[in-house]
Amino acid sequence: MSIRILPPALALIAFLLSVLSTSSFAAEVTKEQIKGLDEQVQDIKKDVLELTSELTLLEEKLLFPSNTQVSLFVSLAGDKDFVLDSVQIKMDNKVVAQHLYTFKEIEALRAGGVQRIYTGNIKTGDHALVASFIGRAESNNEYQRSANYTVTKKVGPAFVEIQITGSSASDQTVSFKDW
Repeated sequence: MSIRILPPALALIAFLLSVLSTSSFAAEVTKEQIKGLDEQVQDIKKDVLELTSELTLLEEKLLFPSNTQVSLFVSLAGDKDFVLDSVQIKMDNKVVAQHLYTFKEIEALRAGGVQRIYTGNIKTGDHALVASFIGRAESNNEYQRSANYTVTKKVGPAFVEIQITGSSASDQTVSFKDW
């Protein structure tokens, strides 16, 4: 008499077939239970997502009340040969935001996108804003520009768009627009 050893995959298949043939009723109950559990898990996921969204909104309201909130946005328009490398924002001589741009982010800005680069709290009154950028032309010539602006904060939120525009890579400038 010789003993024959089955490969692991065949042994597993044989085991599963024997179990399934002896307990078809148990398999049906298990499928129904699994379906019910899956629906419960999906409901819980939905509830968690809704709670997370509500908590995020509440956190933003607490951290940035509308009376003191200021948000700064960056947009890019003009020459397609200009590649934006980085932006730095100072408010009241303090760096509040810096960003290095990826290819996808530059493409989104060129397509008309606007990036929220900073949200914070400031008191009412005038605040000095300095926006600086570094970019380059396709010829790899590097360009740096800075511009000053006074943000006049009143009661309620303030929104300022920092626009980087120009007809060629060498004449890119920074301008500001209050919303």
